[in-house]
Amino acid sequence: MTLSSPELRRTLGVGDAVVIGLGSMIGAGIFAALGPAARAAGSGLLLGLAVAAVVAYCNATSSARLAALYPASGGTYVYGRERLGAFWGYLAGWSFIVGKTASCAAMALTVGAYVWPSHGHAVAVAAVVALTAVNYGGVQKSAWLTRVIVAVVLAVLASVVVGCLGSDASDAGRLGIGLSSGAVGVLQAAGLLFFAFAGYARIATLGEEVRDPARTIPRAIPLALGIALTVYAAVAVAVLSVLGSEGLGLAPAPLADAVRAAGLPGLVPVVRVGATVASLGSLLALILGVSRTTLAMARDRHLPGALAAVHPRFQVPHRAELAVGVVVAALAATVDVRGAIGFSSFGVLAYYAIANASAWTLSPAPASQVVPVLGLLGCVTLACALPGVSVAVGAAVLAVGAAAYGVRLRAASR
Repeated sequence: MTLSSPELRRTLGVGDAVVIGLGSMIGAGIFAALGPAARAAGSGLLLGLAVAAVVAYCNATSSARLAALYPASGGTYVYGRERLGAFWGYLAGWSFIVGKTASCAAMALTVGAYVWPSHGHAVAVAAVVALTAVNYGGVQKSAWLTRVIVAVVLAVLASVVVGCLGSDASDAGRLGIGLSSGAVGVLQAAGLLFFAFAGYARIATLGEEVRDPARTIPRAIPLALGIALTVYAAVAVAVLSVLGSEGLGLAPAPLADAVRAAGLPGLVPVVRVGATVASLGSLLALILGVSRTTLAMARDRHLPGALAAVHPRFQVPHRAELAVGVVVAALAATVDVRGAIGFSSFGVLAYYAIANASAWTLSPAPASQVVPVLGLLGCVTLACALPGVSVAVGAAVLAVGAAAYGVRLRAASR
């Protein structure tokens, strides 16, 4: 049974939706993900990026088609419920909330590591509190702040690309595309890089807050993804041209190390500031998306019904936002979540696998089913190619969610 609650206000246009998607994608991932991906793929890093982009495109296309048909908060939780049944919608929502809550904590700790490493946990908690307050004030304020963050990060990334490619240390020979780590290494790199692409889901989860969603969402998702892919490719090429795949794989701070190797030490603090701002942008958008999925699941009583409340003045799911903020702050204060990045990728890929399966049911025409099938197979393949610990933990968490659903169903039937 769906719990009745007030609808959210439709205030976001195409530009706002694109910016929120970019704020999710062009975040801390581009500053941190290239190193681990290079270690996994070696000379196949750019191939891994291409594979991640193809899977992301399929997921984005499926999500856009579904979001236009079901313009409500919740994203794939809603699509899975409507197209595949209540259990699959619940599993998608569970995957998203658990995985992205871990991502929130990781982004907060990244902020702490860049701003004040010796007090990283305290800074992380402060960041969560501040951005939860911004989201509480209304989605338009969140969109405005995200626009500023995206502008700053793009300026920093542009300086890295221009500085690296224009330096004497740049060598196109270091871009060599190969399979030094084999196909498995390329797929693992693609799975890790997918973590940074997944932000376009935030647009779909805001379906109840965009104007003319049937037109806005299908335009905003591919636009945001296309811009992010262009930026990622440019940054990857620039950094590889200076460090090479081996040097990039060993770099603790890939972009900062690249500008230093390019003979531009003055850019290092700029990159640090950019990484901090990018992490804040990712955290802002993640809290926004997780709270909306929490709202949708609370409306259907998969989570406590009190979380479905909408603030009468700010028109936001304020209790859901506060609950998410409290959980993320607790994790940021107590847990080292570096290992959770792999689990987050697993959860996100499971989420999009359900989105593609849902899109597959939209039309019986074979031509309309090609993209959802490719996306589904891509998600399953990349999820299985992730590090073994991430796969094991991810599968266990999904099993716990499924068991909780079964217990609740049995209790309701009694």
